[in-house]
Order: sequence, then C-alpha cells, then structure tokens
Amino acid sequence: MFTQDYLLQAVLVKGEVSNCKYHSSGHIYFTLKDGKGTIACVMFAGYRSGLGFRLAEGQQVIVSGTVDVYERDGKYQLYAKQITLDGAGQLYERYERLKAELEECGMFAREYKQPIPKFIKTLGVVTADTGAAVRDIIQIATRRNPYVQIILYPAIVQGEAAAESIVEGIRALERQHVDVMIVGRGGGSIEDLWAFNERIVAQAVFDCSVPVISAVGHETDTTIIDFVADLRAPTPSAAAELAVRDVRDILGELEGWALQLDRLMKRKVDGELERVSRYALQLKYFSPMARIRTQRQSALRLEERLQENMRTILDRKRHEMELYIERIKGLSPLDRLKSGFSYVEDGEGRNIRSVRGILPGQQMTVRVRDGKILAEVTGVVPQDPDV
Repeated sequence: MFTQDYLLQAVLVKGEVSNCKYHSSGHIYFTLKDGKGTIACVMFAGYRSGLGFRLAEGQQVIVSGTVDVYERDGKYQLYAKQITLDGAGQLYERYERLKAELEECGMFAREYKQPIPKFIKTLGVVTADTGAAVRDIIQIATRRNPYVQIILYPAIVQGEAAAESIVEGIRALERQHVDVMIVGRGGGSIEDLWAFNERIVAQAVFDCSVPVISAVGHETDTTIIDFVADLRAPTPSAAAELAVRDVRDILGELEGWALQLDRLMKRKVDGELERVSRYALQLKYFSPMARIRTQRQSALRLEERLQENMRTILDRKRHEMELYIERIKGLSPLDRLKSGFSYVEDGEGRNIRSVRGILPGQQMTVRVRDGKILAEVTGVVPQDPDV
C-alpha cells in the first residue's frame, strides 16, 4: 500500500531534528519531531550531495522524500531525498555564522576567561524576574550561603527588546561591582533563546570586567554567550551552585585550617621552647660563674698534675740520691776505717800519703775505727818504688 500510494512517494515533512547520527557508510539517520509526534528518517549517501549544510540537533527542517516500511522492525520511516532549513533553520545558520566569526576574533579563547571567585559576597543575576530560573537561583544560592547578597536585574529575555535589556543588565550589575554574575533564563525553542545569540550580548559578556556564568535553557541548549562567558552552566540551578560555595564546605575547610594552624603553632612553640632551652644551656655554660667553675676545675686538674709530676720528680731524684749515697759510701774514709784501715794526718790535719817531708819527732794522729791514736815519728823508712 505504501509503495502504490502516489502521495507517499513525494511528501514534505516539517519538524525539528533530533538523534542525528552520521554513519561511517555515509548515510544519515535522524528523527523529525514536533509537538505531536516523531518519525524516523534516513538519507542515503547518494542523496547527500544535495545537502547544503550539516544536519545537526535542534534544526528546524523541511524534508522531501518517500514513506515506506522498514521491514526488519515493521515500522514506517521517511526516506529523505532533499532537506532544506525552515525558518528556525535560518536562525541556526545565523547562529553558526556568528559563532564562527566570534571564534575567529578570539572571543572564545581560554586565555580571556576570568576565574570564578572562590568566595563571594555579592551575586548579580540578569534574568527575568518571573519564572523558574530566578526562583531556582535564589533558592539554591540562599540555601548554600545565606550571607551572600543577591542583586537581580529584571531583564527582558525574549523578544525584540531582549538583547538590549540583557546588555543593560550586564552593564548595570558591573557598575554595582558584584563579585560574579549569572546571565541566563529557562529553556525554550531556538527562537525563545535567540536574544542570547545576538552579537551585542556576546560583546557585552566579553567586555564585562566581572566574571560571567552563562545559564541559558537546559543542558542540551547551547547559545553564543555559552562560548563567550567565563564559565558555562548547564542550567540556572547549576549556575547558582557554581557561583556560590556551600557555607558548610567553607566552615569545614575553616575547621580543617584551624586544626592545621593549631598543629603548626604547637610545632612552632615546641621548636621555640627547645631553642630557648638550648640557649639557656648555652648561656649557663658560657656564663661568668660557669667559666670560673671551668677555670677552677682546670686549675685543680693542673694542680693535681703538678703534684703528680713533683712526686714523680722527687721519687726519681731520691732514687738518684740513694745511688749517689751508695757510691759515696764506697769512697768514704769512715767506711774504710770500719774495714780495718787507718787514716794518718799531721798536726795540721793534712792527710799523710808519703814519707817525704816527714821528720822524726813530728807529731801524728792516727784515726782508726773506734778513735784516734796520738803518735810521734821515731823514724822514716822509704820504700823502693820497684818493690
């Protein structure tokens, strides 16, 4: 029935592209959807030469082709022969052109990204004052840190005046010197989010001196300011979590730092006490009294060494004297007398060793072991020296 129906051989179907996949064989598989339903589509490689753009998620297109049954799954699908962009598709082309231009200008470069402050006092929010986005941001930011001040600029986020309103909100909060800024809104179609794809909004985000977090739509929605902003959040709720640190984490870190500071201070104090004790010992050692005691001990040791040396010298001299005494004893006349010898001297006490000069009648004294003998020379008998 499908192959015989003429109308099904040349149909035009308008919808949004989703689940788009480029197969290695060259075929393109995707799904068309609208608010009422979906249909599976395929464009074979032979028809891709007529496709003037790259098919991607979220594009609004008009597909020309035939409807037939895919026998394996028993489902009908659209076999595309030609694909053109619808009105929203034209917006997508504008989006791609502007994205390429800004990227070429360097506005997406990482070196221009400002770091998000770790601790903030004021949070600026550019979004509509009604809707789920602002409520989620306020609720999450307040829950994470109730001490952060939230300044809201109620911008128009959809329609012709939206771009100018968003730019004015960014500049106004910049003049307020907020610490960080969230720019965004809730989800919607590409037309609803188009204000965040305007060049003037992208330029305002790039020129802003305050770090900007983009939070436009849902996680799958991507706008130009997501590439220009200093940080992209998938949702407004996630933006609030990225901008505001949980005060409980901060208090936990402070407690950890306090413990670490206590340990470091204790270590420092213990080190200083040890150093003071070491200095006290050194001072005690080098004090005048300590030096006097040291010198006194040295003097006592020297005195002991002197006495020991004197005793050694005296012992040695005494021993030498004893040897001399023994040697002198061997030469002493008294000892000779004790051995049976006698000592003769004249009247003047001179020792007589020869008969020369001795005259008869001369008085002599003979000393023997137990006394003196007084004698008178009666004669002198010289002795032959050869005898």
